[in-house]
Amino acid sequence: MLKSPLDGLHRRLGARMVEFAGYEMPLQYQGIIAEHNACRTKAALFDVSHMGQAEISDPAALEAVVTGDIRGLAPGRQRYSLLMNETGGIVDDLMVANLGDRFQLVLNASRKHDDIAHLRAHGVTVTPHFARALLALQGPDAASLLAEAASLKFMDAAAVTIEDVSCVVTRSGYTGEDGFELGCAAEQAEALAEILLRRGAVPAGLGARDSLRLEAGLCLYGNDIGADTNPIEANLAWAISKRRRTDWDFLGAAPVRAMFEQGPARKLVGIKLSGRAPARAGADIHGADDRPIGRVTSGGFAPSLNAPVALGYVQSDFAAPGTELALIVRGQKLPGTVAPLPFIPHRYVR
Repeated sequence: MLKSPLDGLHRRLGARMVEFAGYEMPLQYQGIIAEHNACRTKAALFDVSHMGQAEISDPAALEAVVTGDIRGLAPGRQRYSLLMNETGGIVDDLMVANLGDRFQLVLNASRKHDDIAHLRAHGVTVTPHFARALLALQGPDAASLLAEAASLKFMDAAAVTIEDVSCVVTRSGYTGEDGFELGCAAEQAEALAEILLRRGAVPAGLGARDSLRLEAGLCLYGNDIGADTNPIEANLAWAISKRRRTDWDFLGAAPVRAMFEQGPARKLVGIKLSGRAPARAGADIHGADDRPIGRVTSGGFAPSLNAPVALGYVQSDFAAPGTELALIVRGQKLPGTVAPLPFIPHRYVR
């Protein structure tokens, strides 16, 4: 398995390591719930170096295969977008930042090599920087621990020096909390992590990162979205920029436009379960008449709610908040209710 530039630090901190997307990564240090709560109340530090960083120089070429307005992205700004295929499915969800002289991409760990091949196959000149480290400092105390970047607003991007470490910093993350993602050279990653830990950040692993993004109602590629998912049914129409919804000139736009105008047959919804038992990905969802109407794509315990929650696709007629459902787990019916997303309000600094 591949190792993060922070592998030695993780082991010194006593992390429980697991395989994820071909890397050995920390699942937890002191406990998933403790690390989750640290992110919600203080500041947590995540190693996300397994994700893929890359650069492009031609925004028009990129715009042909993504849903975002890339040519209109101002210097110093970042945008969440969707990399599309010919059938209107999602190849990946990614971040695009305009750094002035170049555009930076951040790709999902499990998709980064496929993304590069897909981009090149559609005429985008892209330079991978997969050896670079990427850290995420997340939580209400993040700005006070990172004064060098505290003037940034949500989705701003800038070159910042943290003590002696040169970084590309964006005010973003995937926890629903305020925070930053910091890219740096691999050889400087441990020094950067130790600076942030010394300032008071709590080390956190992939377990807490998943429960945090689930509470925030954020999709996980491979679970909630994929190559056969239309953005409209995944509630990601907002990731199609206004100009792109006028021109409809990106790869796979025709089926996306059709669903946008006609409505989807199924929708991704949030579900709050009534009991204590969680429903995991793959659990069938039944309606009140016991008829199968969908399937869970992500599920688990939400520490901030002290209750289990899930994301899943249901037939559109059952997608209204308050609709009663039954989730089938090991032959048992777990009662649940469609709930508005996110489960926990986002706390971005705009």
